[in-house]
Amino acid sequence: MKTVKHFTIAFILVLVVWQLVIWIGGYPEALLPPPLAVGKGIVALVSDGTLFTHVQISMFRFLSGYLTAVVVAVVLGLILGRSPKVWAIVDPVIQVLRPVAPVAWAPFIVLWFGIGNMPAIVIIFIAAFFPVLLSTVSAVKKIDPTYLKIAENLEMKQPAQLFKIIFPAAFPYIANGLHIAVGTAWIFLVAGEMIGAQSGLGYLIIDSRNALDLDLVLAGIIFIGVLGLLLDKAIGLFERWVGRQWGVQG
Repeated sequence: MKTVKHFTIAFILVLVVWQLVIWIGGYPEALLPPPLAVGKGIVALVSDGTLFTHVQISMFRFLSGYLTAVVVAVVLGLILGRSPKVWAIVDPVIQVLRPVAPVAWAPFIVLWFGIGNMPAIVIIFIAAFFPVLLSTVSAVKKIDPTYLKIAENLEMKQPAQLFKIIFPAAFPYIANGLHIAVGTAWIFLVAGEMIGAQSGLGYLIIDSRNALDLDLVLAGIIFIGVLGLLLDKAIGLFERWVGRQWGVQG
C-alpha cells in the first residue's frame, strides 16, 4: 500500500508541476501540450488499438534482442570466467567495444540486416550483451573455491560444474547485470525503432513528431517509461524466484 501511495503522490506532483510550468512560462499547446491534452491522446491511442499494436511489436523486438543477449552473454561469461588466460586476451577487445553506443553500428546493421525488425533487435542485443557478460565474468571469479573443490572431488564434468555449481552460485551477481541490461536495452529500443522501422513505440514518437502531434509524442514517452518500470520489476521478481529455487538471495 505504501508503494501505491507514494506512486500516487509522485504522479500528482508531476501533473501539478507540469501544468504550472505551462501557466508560468506561457507555453502554447503546440509547444508543450498540457496534461489533459496528453490524456486525451492516450485515450485515443488505447481506444483505436494503435497503442496495443505498437507495444506488441516493441515488446517482441525487445524480448528477442534482450533474451538472446542474456543467453549468449551468460554462457560466454561462465566459460570466460573459468578461463583466465582466454579472458586476458578477450578483455581488452571487450573494453574497446563496450563504450561504443549501439546506434553507432547502425549503418553496418542496416547494410547487413536491412530494415524492419532486425536493426532494432540487433541494437538491443548489443546494448544488453556487455553488462550481462561483464557481470557474469566478475561473478564467476568471486565464487568460493570450496564449491569448485567439492565439484572436483565428486568428479563432476565441466559442463555440469558450470550449470549446477557455478551458475547458481554466481546468479546473485549476474542479476545486477540483468537489471542494468534491461535499462540500457530498453533505452536503445527507442533508438533502434527510429532506424527504418515502420512500427513500435519509437516509431510512434518519430511519426507523431513529424505530424507535429506533440501530445502523442509525450504519450509515447510516458508509455515507454511505464513499460520500462514494469520490465525492471519483472526482472526483480524473476531474480527473487530463482533465488528461492536455489536457496540463495538475489
